[in-house]
Amino acid sequence: MDEQFNVLKVNIYGNDYPIKGNTDVEYIRRVAKYVDGKMKEVFKDVPSEDSLKIAILAALNITDELFKERTLGKKNKDANSEEATNRLNSIIQALDAKLDDYYQD
Repeated sequence: MDEQFNVLKVNIYGNDYPIKGNTDVEYIRRVAKYVDGKMKEVFKDVPSEDSLKIAILAALNITDELFKERTLGKKNKDANSEEATNRLNSIIQALDAKLDDYYQD
């Protein structure tokens, strides 16, 4: 079974890169555009001719976003899980009360 690879040339921070992947071409474009934007954003804050420095700072910013999203996602998941558990317990208590009333009548 052969995998289909897409090859796309993208421009990131003024340089062209051929990207080969087995994912959607539009997704590759979006990822490249995001990285390009982050590098340009870093350059505004830290003007430097050293593109490696800009790339590393952009990578740190992207990684920071990822870690924050993971932490927030876990907190939201935990909060949703706790909320769901509390709601289920309330429903169970209400059903138990109704069943007790039903069988006492």
